[in-house]
Amino acid sequence: MKKPPMTKPRRRAGYWLQLALTLAVCLFMTVPVVLSVLAGLTNNIFVGLSSGLTTRWLLEVWALYRNTIFLSLGIALACLACTLVIGVPAAYYMALRRNRVTRLIEELLMLPVAVPGLATALGLILLYGGWQALRTSWVFILIGHVLFTLPFMVRAVLAILSAIDIRTLEDAAASLGATRLQRFFTVVLPNCRQGILAGALMVVTLSVGEFNLTWMLHTPTTQTLPVGLADSYASMRLEIGSAYTIVFFVMIIPLLVAMQAFSAMGARARRHVAEPAEPATAPVPATTPVTASAETRHA
Repeated sequence: MKKPPMTKPRRRAGYWLQLALTLAVCLFMTVPVVLSVLAGLTNNIFVGLSSGLTTRWLLEVWALYRNTIFLSLGIALACLACTLVIGVPAAYYMALRRNRVTRLIEELLMLPVAVPGLATALGLILLYGGWQALRTSWVFILIGHVLFTLPFMVRAVLAILSAIDIRTLEDAAASLGATRLQRFFTVVLPNCRQGILAGALMVVTLSVGEFNLTWMLHTPTTQTLPVGLADSYASMRLEIGSAYTIVFFVMIIPLLVAMQAFSAMGARARRHVAEPAEPATAPVPATTPVTASAETRHA
C-alpha cells in the first residue's frame, strides 16, 4: 500500500505567543539603540533623517574624546589581567577546600557587587584618597574595577572546577609525580578554560561599561568612556552624545564577538576530545568455500 504523505505538525497558539513575546522584547531593546545611532549620523536630530546623513559628529567625538577610548581599553585589559592573576588561583584554592572559611570568603567577594558602586567608591576615597599620586592616577579607577569584577571571574572559574571534580584529577596527576605548579598549569588551567573565557567576557564588558564607581573615582585627566558619554550628553548637542554611543558600540561589539568566538572554539575542542574514537576495523577478506579434492573423497 502507498503510504500517505507526511504532514508537518501544526504550530500551536503557545508557539506563536512565545515568538511574538520574543520579538517584542527584542524590539523593546534594539529600537532605542537604533534611534540613538541614527541621531549620531544626522545633521540635525530635531529635523530627523530629512536633514541628511553626516559623519561630522563622529569626527568631533574622536577629536574630543579619543583619549577616553584608549584609557578605557587599557583599564579593561589591565583589569582582566589582575582578575586572572588573583581570581583563578583563588577559585582553585576554594574548589580544593570547600569548607566554612572558603564559603565565607566567597560571600565576602560578592559584597562589591551587592553594595552600590557609589558606596564602594566612597570607601576607596576615604581609604586611599590621601595618596595624591594614586588619587589622580588611572590606577585608582583600576582598583575599583578589580573589586567590582573579581567576583565574576571567581564564580565562573569556581563553577567549572566544582563540576569536574578537580581533586580527583589533582590526585591522579600527583600520583604520576607532578608538582603543585605543574598540576596547576597542566591540569587545572586546561580544564577550566571555559570558565576563564566566560569570566573574561564579563570582566571586560563590565569594566568598559562601568559608570557609577568610575564617576566617583575619575579626575578630569582620567575620564573613561561612560564618564565621557555622560559628559557629552550633559554639556553638548545630542548629536555629539549619540555619535559617542556609536563609538562605544564600535569598540565593544568586536570585543564581545571575538571573546564569544574563542569560547565557542574552546567548547568545540572539548567536545572533540570527549568523543570516543571509533574502533578501527580491518576489512575481512572474502573467503571462498573449501571443497574436498577427489582423492580425499575417495579416501
